[in-house]
Amino acid sequence: MIRTTRATAALALAGAAAVLLAACSTTGSASPSSSASSDAKKDPAASCKAPDSPGTDPLKIGTILPLTGSLAYLNPPAESGVGLAVQDINAAGGVLDEDVTIDPATDSGDSNDMTVSSSAATKLVNAKVPVVIGAESSSVTLNVIDQLTSNCMVQISPANTATDLSGYSSHYFRTAPPDSVQGSALGQLVTGDGNAKVAFLVFNDTYGTGLRNSVQAAVEASGGQVVYGGKGKGQEFPPGQTTFSSEVTAALAEKPDAIVVLSFDETKSIIPELVSQGNTAKIYMSDGNTADYSKDFDKGTLSGAQGTIPGASPKDDFKKELAAFYKESSGKTLADYSYAAESYDATILAALAAVKGKGTDSATIQANMAAVSGADGGTECATFEECKDLLDKGEDVHYTGPSGIGPFDENNDPSSAYIGIYKFDGDNKPVYQSAIQGAVKK
Repeated sequence: MIRTTRATAALALAGAAAVLLAACSTTGSASPSSSASSDAKKDPAASCKAPDSPGTDPLKIGTILPLTGSLAYLNPPAESGVGLAVQDINAAGGVLDEDVTIDPATDSGDSNDMTVSSSAATKLVNAKVPVVIGAESSSVTLNVIDQLTSNCMVQISPANTATDLSGYSSHYFRTAPPDSVQGSALGQLVTGDGNAKVAFLVFNDTYGTGLRNSVQAAVEASGGQVVYGGKGKGQEFPPGQTTFSSEVTAALAEKPDAIVVLSFDETKSIIPELVSQGNTAKIYMSDGNTADYSKDFDKGTLSGAQGTIPGASPKDDFKKELAAFYKESSGKTLADYSYAAESYDATILAALAAVKGKGTDSATIQANMAAVSGADGGTECATFEECKDLLDKGEDVHYTGPSGIGPFDENNDPSSAYIGIYKFDGDNKPVYQSAIQGAVKK
């Protein structure tokens, strides 16, 4: 849910990163329509069949991104990633010699009002687009994934991390790793800093509880103790809550060494409450709230606090391209790069799958997504143009884009991914420190 180089240094835990970040079996709370685990649920796209011959209409890509709601700050980087990818694809000749377009671009909203994403999904289904990029929120995706993939659309999220979504549908892919990877990294960061007693302030959302469970497992595996907000304690708060006096009082009463805040916009109310109650515990956050708070808090409020975001920091040249695209397309300055690389790669992979399968229909794209990601090997290539040239020659490819993810595994998850570590400066802005790479356990 801001990434320059893919340095894998730093942190005392880095030497064992591949082991420490191996996925563990966790589940979070889900919406009523998706409460069954992915293991027990039938693939919503099970009845989807490939056409007799691949479709050759110009490729249209729909988006379901947070134009409004608590995750709206994540829309500019996602919009920039998708838009820049389409620009690069078309500059290289497009797909099947036709330009790719983004239509429709819909609003996912957030988990506070699921009617927004439900309406967006209906619009996308009616538009009959073969590929949808989004949503950013795992809970939103759990609200729309059945509707989208049962209509045989390929859904690719650049930011979903809930473990419940692993293998959920044959037509669902993601370019962000499951929470188990980030959770293990965050838990090891917390305990690696010497914190023995850990409290959680976490919202009762699939993303929040699923990530909490993974962080807790890592903390306890390292000998740490969860003293508030742990799994099964019933101490989560509802999404959208605005006052946190009682939760902060209860957490601080346990005298934690560290407080892990797992929330979205609620963070803007939680942090001031921690300050007002004299908190001295170290603060840690995750991708959902590791953001720029320079306009929200007094200088120094978050100085020294840390957070994690899946993905290595984008290289400077790529960030400049994203910023230039956003400035030209919106007239605004791009201030955040969270999941921009993952959005870019999601779009490029879909286009390459269409090129490889010589068809722009969803079944053809779905059938070739894993192959172009390198699941079957192939020649490494870093751009759409380079990969397209190889595919046109009949070669297999392994696309290696700016997000640094590994090939899709059998659950359509990245087989490996980087987790960026950030530290807040005196202006309450997260500054990239380093990245470690973790693998998703088979």
